[in-house]
Amino acid sequence: MATPAESCRGRGGGSAVRSWWWLSALLLSSLPVARALVEGLYCGTEVCYDVLGVTREASKAEIARSYRQLARRYHPDRFRPGEPGSEGETVESAHRNFLLVATAYETLKDEDTRRDYDYMLDHPEEYYQHYYTYYRRQLTPKVDVRIVILVTICAISLFQYYSWHSSYNEAINCLANVPKYRIQATLIAKEQGLLNRTKEKGKNRRAKEEIREQEEEIVLFPYYLISYVAWYVSWVYHFTICREEYGDQEKLYIIRKHMKISQSQFDRLDEATRQSFLEKHLWVKENFELYRAEQEEEMKVKMATDPKMKRYRRWRKNEGPGRLTFDD
Repeated sequence: MATPAESCRGRGGGSAVRSWWWLSALLLSSLPVARALVEGLYCGTEVCYDVLGVTREASKAEIARSYRQLARRYHPDRFRPGEPGSEGETVESAHRNFLLVATAYETLKDEDTRRDYDYMLDHPEEYYQHYYTYYRRQLTPKVDVRIVILVTICAISLFQYYSWHSSYNEAINCLANVPKYRIQATLIAKEQGLLNRTKEKGKNRRAKEEIREQEEEIVLFPYYLISYVAWYVSWVYHFTICREEYGDQEKLYIIRKHMKISQSQFDRLDEATRQSFLEKHLWVKENFELYRAEQEEEMKVKMATDPKMKRYRRWRKNEGPGRLTFDD
């Protein structure tokens, strides 16, 4: 059985434990509040609303008006010690107050920053969350990421265009200045029929006429579009739905499509050649394939027996390069 002294010590010990628990709870409850306003976050240990002398319900206009008044009062260029309203203020204290007022205004003028600051005042226990929110907003780039990506893509595209343009000019200069490359390019152009065109006079005048024709085409584009749609509908109706026979113009059109040449190139062919196309029924796909195979065979025989081509092949075998490079 416990003695009275031991009972007193037991009751005294329980009171001491309860006192320590109450003290710990009091310290823990007051600690987040004391740590909610610290140096380095927003206005430091000062409340930004109190610095500007406004309430938390103040509008942007009221905040801006209060900031202008305090900025004029504490601005280093306008502050004069001893003036009415600045008793006890020094130049150093006025400078500190000006920086604090500017920080408070920067915090409250932005809606997102003000929302974060109000949340910090209402929830001081989320100490580390406030640190993260503050520095994330301070260190996040102000420029939109999409604009950065767009500018980067444009810069890369310009660099690629300049590189390809330089390579193209280098190739053209090499073809124009190196004799063996120039001869090879000339032979290839002759084979493709690019040098058989007659020289025309008045290049500047022709260029102006081409420009005028292009402008007219742009202006008349709706008319051309409507005409093409009407022609296409008529073609489908007559030759696909009604199964009518092709006329000479329609047959020549199909032949030109098989040959994959433009209308101007087809018009430069003489009448006898076009008539021979009609006689050979080249608008039929099978006939055209046979005709093209025959033409390719004739071209091979002609190239095999042509003296110029023999010299060219001899030159390629003995001196000419196997492919066009810039090694030379």
